[in-house]
Amino acid sequence: MTEREAVAHLLRRATFGPTADEVDAAEQAGFTATLDRLLAPKSTDRGATATPTPTLGADPAGQLRKGASPEQRQQANRRRREQVTALTDWWLERMIAAEHQAEEKLVFFWHGHWATSVRKVRSAPLMLRQLDTLRRYGRGPLGPLVDAMLRDPALILWLDGQKNSRRAPNENLARESMELFTLGIGSGYTEADVKEGARALTGWTVDRSTGVARFELRRHDSGPKTILGRQAAFDTGSYAALLAGRPEAARFVAERLWFRYAGTHAPAPADLAGPDTVGTLRRIFTTPAFARTRDTLVKQPVEWVVGAARQLGVRPSALPEQGRRRILAGLNALDQVPLRPSSVGGWPAGAAWLTTSSLQAKMRVADLLARAAAPAVLARLDAAPAAGRADALARLLVVDAWSDRTRSALTPLAGQPQKLLTAGLLSPEYAVS
Repeated sequence: MTEREAVAHLLRRATFGPTADEVDAAEQAGFTATLDRLLAPKSTDRGATATPTPTLGADPAGQLRKGASPEQRQQANRRRREQVTALTDWWLERMIAAEHQAEEKLVFFWHGHWATSVRKVRSAPLMLRQLDTLRRYGRGPLGPLVDAMLRDPALILWLDGQKNSRRAPNENLARESMELFTLGIGSGYTEADVKEGARALTGWTVDRSTGVARFELRRHDSGPKTILGRQAAFDTGSYAALLAGRPEAARFVAERLWFRYAGTHAPAPADLAGPDTVGTLRRIFTTPAFARTRDTLVKQPVEWVVGAARQLGVRPSALPEQGRRRILAGLNALDQVPLRPSSVGGWPAGAAWLTTSSLQAKMRVADLLARAAAPAVLARLDAAPAAGRADALARLLVVDAWSDRTRSALTPLAGQPQKLLTAGLLSPEYAVS
């Protein structure tokens, strides 16, 4: 693998989708310096600064009073939907604009890991708060992240934690915190551990009017519990520390990171877990097995859309309202809309994204993005000789090489830049990274 191929592979996986200029800069800097810049950026993220967090206002559901009229409830629901749309638009814009791409993609990874859907939470402000938590703790060691998430209002509502009291235990949050978030299925915990974990998590409620998770001592079971062979008067903090401190948790989270960043083509090496998330990512990107996963990982729809928008110089905020709605409609048709994971287990991966219906949806979005491509992008294609435009397109879209079949399909489109872009975005080579 050449230096350019190595840094292109790294950037395709660590970011949502590199531009040709970013690959040029990375090739000049070298793999090690590029990795350092991705995992420990020193400059201010001007793209993130240019897409400030939206001011959503109060949670409409939290402002409803008992006995609210149907009209008031309809108005609150309408406002709630507007807030969710505004937050989704903002996050997509930030994914595209962010210069610290590895950080933004890591937030998206954790969003799929602690898969929480606004459809049940029904609050954009709470979802934004959860994203802030993932951004604040997601780069560091696992313990503080687990502790913060088990106190997160959106996750508590999503997994019925507010219904969990000493008189009426609810096991949902305790079960998923072991099965999906920290230890993994088959890691040795028992049903008794789940029940005891539920007791440790009792006492939390969510105040809808303020969006704050509150601990009510009278609802908490303060008695001794035995969890994973240890006995103590576990509460949320000590339960989180217990789970995060288990060697199974370090291995499980490292394997989940490998699954999303490297795929299933090569098994995860045994020694991936670092002292924190950034350390684990560094091990993933530098292990020899990672290089062997090139061109094997199917892009998730969000990765595909965001990467294409970055490479074509498209900013959704600059599109007409109809264009922005078409992008969201396309992601909806592709079954991956930010803030709406398909289940508590997160989104699928691999061939699940390669269906006939998904191709139709991709065609519509690819055409929209190609038509909105920045003039400079079209100029780059026009500047190449007709016989070399397929290669110019590969460089633009950071595709290492076209197959003979794809090249034969692209060649007749050399004189039609927008159609050439659309075809490139729909190619098998662009569908994988």
